[in-house]
Amino acid sequence: MGTGGDIQHEAGNPDSAKRLATTTRRAFLGAAAAAGCMAATAGFAAPAQRRRFFARHDLPIGLQLYTLGEAPYQDLEGTLQTLARIGYRTVETVGLMKRTAGELRTALDRAGLSCPSAHVPLQADGGGGPSLAGDVGRLAADMHHVGVRYVVVPIFPLPERIDGPRKGEDGLHFLSRAGSEMTAADWRRLAAQLNEKGAALKREGLKLAYHNHNVEFTKQGPGTAYDLLLANTDPDVVWFEMDVGWVAAAGVDPIPLLRAHRERFRLMHVKDIKASTVPNNGFRMDPADVGSGALDWKSILSAGYGAGVRYYYVEQEPPFTGPRMDAARTDYEYLVGVA
Repeated sequence: MGTGGDIQHEAGNPDSAKRLATTTRRAFLGAAAAAGCMAATAGFAAPAQRRRFFARHDLPIGLQLYTLGEAPYQDLEGTLQTLARIGYRTVETVGLMKRTAGELRTALDRAGLSCPSAHVPLQADGGGGPSLAGDVGRLAADMHHVGVRYVVVPIFPLPERIDGPRKGEDGLHFLSRAGSEMTAADWRRLAAQLNEKGAALKREGLKLAYHNHNVEFTKQGPGTAYDLLLANTDPDVVWFEMDVGWVAAAGVDPIPLLRAHRERFRLMHVKDIKASTVPNNGFRMDPADVGSGALDWKSILSAGYGAGVRYYYVEQEPPFTGPRMDAARTDYEYLVGVA
């Protein structure tokens, strides 16, 4: 009652009525100005969001599941759902992650993730996983069921003349030695294998790509082993997945390489390294969370897109400073903000 009576009294007084009208008008103008500011701020925020690389190009940020070690094998569904909560929308698998194609697809669907590519070796790995050495038709059926578009060869196969690990030689030292013993003829034979398997997969509605490490940048004649692969593979059936971290670990700038071979690179491993990494061809690097290392991701991502890359996957090498999933979260949070 008191508030209503005060308003009625003011309305009956000409001076009070004038003050009330003035006050109301100021309040209205203030509210309108505030609304305008909010609208303007929203207008500025939307373009700012669109200027960020992945949003601007409407691209998902993916993760190669190798990054997470044993976690995807121990709890595939829980791992995929955690990645989805972080914001990842795609993953790249190691084969079928020791599942059937149906089990893998079900886990992906439940997490709301897709799997555009999978790493599949040229040679059988002895663990019963898929390879390109067997029935390509059966492999293709599994890949289609999962939703895979690119079958990616993760590493060069070893020539038969190269012995297995020597006494006291761990896996990385063995691979380093094996890579150093490969000749130009070995790399040309690999290119021929990639052409053969790429053509077979094309008939099945799939694409083949090759993933590098730093051994491919070993000198072979006037160029490198990677130059031989690029020059001797058919661009209609063989593409490449650039692992940026391993390229940089070899002492090579990834941007000129991308620009020199437009449309050959369709996938990228977003992997960072510390400035302390000494250029080498022997599977050595000092890894870092993406964005905390030495690489200029704004320029690299843009150059990749201009060259034809459309699938980007975070991949991080050990050692990690904390839990691997924390690193995956840090990597995602950095990338989503790259302009």
